[in-house]
Amino acid sequence: MHDVTAATASRSQSPVGELLRQWRERRRISQLDLSIQADISSRHLSFVETGRSQPSRDMVLHLADNLDVPLRERNHLLLAAGFAPVFGETSLDAPQMAAVRQAIRLVLKAHEPYPAVVIDRAWNLVDANATVALLTAGAAPSLLEPPANVLRLSLHPDGIAPRIVNLGEWRAHLLARLRREIAVTGDPGLAELYDELRGYPCDQPDVDVPSPGEVVVPLRIRTEAGELSFFGTVATFGTPLDVTVAELSIESFFPADAQTAEALRSV
Repeated sequence: MHDVTAATASRSQSPVGELLRQWRERRRISQLDLSIQADISSRHLSFVETGRSQPSRDMVLHLADNLDVPLRERNHLLLAAGFAPVFGETSLDAPQMAAVRQAIRLVLKAHEPYPAVVIDRAWNLVDANATVALLTAGAAPSLLEPPANVLRLSLHPDGIAPRIVNLGEWRAHLLARLRREIAVTGDPGLAELYDELRGYPCDQPDVDVPSPGEVVVPLRIRTEAGELSFFGTVATFGTPLDVTVAELSIESFFPADAQTAEALRSV
């Protein structure tokens, strides 16, 4: 098994029962519902959450699975219970990740001439295809330095925000996605990023109500190829057993109109 990061191993922990209770409440599941779902007695679950009963490693993983706890946080739960983490966190550059890297490159290359990026849980850019440069042209070099954060790059006044035609609508969409991820993961780093992004100036009101006839939130952006319009899809790896792989997602952008499709084919 690969080593987990030092940050994971050294993170201060609350009692495992308290952490499990927090995850249950975050998922808005009652003790009774979770006990039925996990096929354990509600009395035993109550004892685990209050610390009157120390759960086994298998029980920690069983409850974490029923609560859909992310792999990184499952390692935290195991540490809090006095067990070693079981999910590795392997660098994407490691030899054993060659198949993952190849899969990423195949998806990115196959999506051209349309833009696509790979991001990690913190929304940091991991990889991108060549077309993405068309969208990021003109952004401040400091925002493009690794690890470039795609949300910061999108909404910062020195990033691509000044070229986003529907900035208020796109900003509201990104902030809503980030809020949902914070609710799912409980990640304080994402909460800090959310507060930072909300503080960026925007000369348009945040728009949560769709315009008539729209079925997705488009990204409308001015580029060297003219004004382009996109909608996005998100793909993740199925059945991951490694923290790094579990936290990767591929954001693919498709043309939202014929003009955008033709412009990108020409470029």
